Amino acid sequence: MRTTARLGLLAARESDRAAAQALAQQLQLPLVAAGTDPQACTDYDALLIISGELLSLQQTGARAPGAVAVDFGSSSMRHRRGAGHNELLGRAVGVGKKPGVQVLDATAGLGRDSFVLADLGCRVLMSEREPVIASLLRSGMQRAGNSPDAWLQQALQRLSLHVGDVRDLAAEILDGVDVVYLDPMFPARGKSAAVKKEMALFQLLLHGDDSDHDADELFLWALAQDVARVVVKRPPRAPSLANRQPSHHIAGKAVRYDVYVRRKLTQQQ
Repeated sequence: MRTTARLGLLAARESDRAAAQALAQQLQLPLVAAGTDPQACTDYDALLIISGELLSLQQTGARAPGAVAVDFGSSSMRHRRGAGHNELLGRAVGVGKKPGVQVLDATAGLGRDSFVLADLGCRVLMSEREPVIASLLRSGMQRAGNSPDAWLQQALQRLSLHVGDVRDLAAEILDGVDVVYLDPMFPARGKSAAVKKEMALFQLLLHGDDSDHDADELFLWALAQDVARVVVKRPPRAPSLANRQPSHHIAGKAVRYDVYVRRKLTQQQ
């Protein structure tokens, strides 16, 4: 999938230039002149910036929000650490009903929900079709892998990444999946400034997509797979995807998880 946004790639330092050139070639993005100020840049909608191990995406313009990166060791991620059955997402997926639940996160995004599930003991395959977002995920995984933090290392061992449309996954990979998880993009109204910043970049990258139609199609694909359950993340008052009523839902103040149970997680495929 190719974005219609005007993107450029910037090396923050001269020592980052070789890595920037390699990534620019891989993503087929133009290299931006060293020293370019994202807030003063008018030639691009956003800049992918390499600074050492850190890869971030920065929207351009004087009033643009700050950069977005994947940081599995952030304070917000640590806050969710080890929540177990009290973590709504863990309950929705069925953590504890079967050792090492195999989860396919079909809309990985910045990978936070995937990492939470990995921290809860699930084995998670993240699938992300947007190459720029996938590059942010790779960067976050690399930094977590290089961290001396044992918590990050252990969770990372249960995470893997597929780049491309999830519907192109080989049948033998799908055969091992217990749960398909979907987090369709929905309006950022009422969310924190940080989340709104991320949503703005996602909408920029995915401009032109029919998000509602795409979410329904992906959901129907997920229901057609031979899995124990499909879990869909929704705003609290939003309608169910494709007007399909879930088996049950688990709701918090800011989010609702619609759970479509196909069979018990303890059952073999």
